[in-house]
Amino acid sequence: MRKLIFQMALSLDGFYEGPKGELDWHLVDEEFYADVYELFETLDGEIMGRKTYETMATYWPTETALREDPVTAKWMNSMRKFVVSRTLKTVTWENSSLLQGDAEEAITRLKAQPGKDLGIGGSELVASLRNPKLIDEYRFLIVPVVLGAGKPIFQGIRQRLNLKLISTKTYKSGMTGLYYRPAD
Repeated sequence: MRKLIFQMALSLDGFYEGPKGELDWHLVDEEFYADVYELFETLDGEIMGRKTYETMATYWPTETALREDPVTAKWMNSMRKFVVSRTLKTVTWENSSLLQGDAEEAITRLKAQPGKDLGIGGSELVASLRNPKLIDEYRFLIVPVVLGAGKPIFQGIRQRLNLKLISTKTYKSGMTGLYYRPAD
């Protein structure tokens, strides 16, 4: 069975976005991109919620994205995208499809298919899962900034999730990667 991987940059005070949705505090440099590109090689696709899908679908196909980060733009546009939504009737971004029915059942079916691992994006989607152990690996990139306000990771999570640290990475930028799996 393939793994489901959630990766998110967080401020020291646990926010994934600033109070106005800003992400200008993320530390993106060559070392960060090297790790992202390495992750891309292990994935067959990305599962995302409606909000994440709509945000990404309006950015990655643009000329700006293609010019500023051609590797990520090419990958984001060509990879399979599976969208969890109760309100969308269609998705138009290249290689996108809606997951029908119960999200967790659909994700479980995807994980059971042969292929590389899958990413999952969108903090709200992850927090909404009834079984957070459906995600095999949680990767948090801790940025050395305190925002004071913003959108907290896991807002709305309904149950306790114990995690076991499996590895760490310290970046030259001061960012720290903490990689976990659900504890048994």
